Amino acid sequence: MKIRELAVPGAYRITPDVFRDTRGAFVALYVESAFAQATGRALHLGQSHHSMSRRGAVRGVHYADVPPGQAKVVCCVGGAMLDVVVDLRVGSPTFGQWDSIHLDAASGEAVYVEEGLGHAFIALQDDTVTHYLNSVEYDPAAEHEIDPFDPALGLPWPTGMEYVLSERDRNAPSLAEAGRLGRLPTYQACLDLPWRRR
Repeated sequence: MKIRELAVPGAYRITPDVFRDTRGAFVALYVESAFAQATGRALHLGQSHHSMSRRGAVRGVHYADVPPGQAKVVCCVGGAMLDVVVDLRVGSPTFGQWDSIHLDAASGEAVYVEEGLGHAFIALQDDTVTHYLNSVEYDPAAEHEIDPFDPALGLPWPTGMEYVLSERDRNAPSLAEAGRLGRLPTYQACLDLPWRRR
């Protein structure tokens, strides 16, 4: 397993070992010892779930209140997607910056997103299945969103396809608006999370 940090600190690309034989393939998405060595923590599992998306479906940019925050490992187990991580931590040296990674079922690759970072993706094929390992249970009252088409972010959505969004994401505030409303996590709150003080 290889784990390397992306351009946004706190986001990592996970390239697991894929064991192939005549039956197909076996992928170990999460190995605690390797994960902890690369990221400095083990991921507590609060909830596991998956989504199914049609081509052009955009989900995000989503994030949670810090504390407690929500860290997640995201992988594509069917189809293909462009995954995007955005630094939403006010005071972070990379605030407002993003990085992206192509995920598909064949590679088995995943992305790890720390608390305070925003996460989004677009399905590149019909029937794209995204699987999540989350550090805490989903709490709708603590979940927020940023406009995935905010021109100030300039996220790298592919052109030439019909975008499909939820009402929640379609009406999400820009990064600047969310900042003015005091909805964004702070870099210091993320640094003060209990797992960092061990």
